[in-house]
Amino acid sequence: MSSLSMIREKRPLVHCVTNLVAAHDCASLLLAVGASPIMAVAPQEAAEIAASSAALVLNTGTPTQERFEVCLRCGQSAQGPVVLDPVGIGASAWRLAWVERLLDAFTPTILRLNLGEALALLTGERAGRGVDSGAEATMDQRRWAAADLAVKYRTTVLLTGPVDIITRGGVLYEAEGGSPRLAGITGSGCMLSALCGAFAAVEPDPPAAAYRAAAFWRACAAQASQAPGPGSFHAALLDWAETLSLQGDDTEPV
Repeated sequence: MSSLSMIREKRPLVHCVTNLVAAHDCASLLLAVGASPIMAVAPQEAAEIAASSAALVLNTGTPTQERFEVCLRCGQSAQGPVVLDPVGIGASAWRLAWVERLLDAFTPTILRLNLGEALALLTGERAGRGVDSGAEATMDQRRWAAADLAVKYRTTVLLTGPVDIITRGGVLYEAEGGSPRLAGITGSGCMLSALCGAFAAVEPDPPAAAYRAAAFWRACAAQASQAPGPGSFHAALLDWAETLSLQGDDTEPV
């Protein structure tokens, strides 16, 4: 069975500790592909729910001290795959320090980030414009950054950009296509991280799970790109996520 078919069959519980801006969209996208989202952030229950979920997605956008502490407990409690999306770590020294603390405390299954966030983790220097990546680089430089991160944190890295780069060890996949309009809506990267959680819940090979999530999201964007404006494009993404997931055909990594 394809990963998309398995998601619909198993309806994996994906626990998302995500940001206020994208929580609704992440939940809606997970429902569209057949997964079961739960967005528990209360410190009284979050770690317990993380331990019983099929996958955990941690997103550091709109952070608070309590939210970071919840991420720490959840990451340490999780029994399934963990996706870490270190949103905007170049925005402040405090945010960068907390993400580094999370990475010291547990190893994510997939680290999903943009180039500015990758450079902040590699160099310890703040990089980017708020939560956006202001960094420019050649494809080879992006590949090196992704590979260096994968080695440093012993994890699968999904580095998003003009071409998504997925790497761990000697494995290198690249996902192309999609639509530049993804950059024009809020939360598109956060939604991809949620998809990584759903795919990782049913696909035991993390690089393959990350690649399939990235390729699927780009396919949704390509189909939705004819929408006349950002609002209709956003809605079309969810429509196409359901339509393509019902077809159940994965893009195989090469």
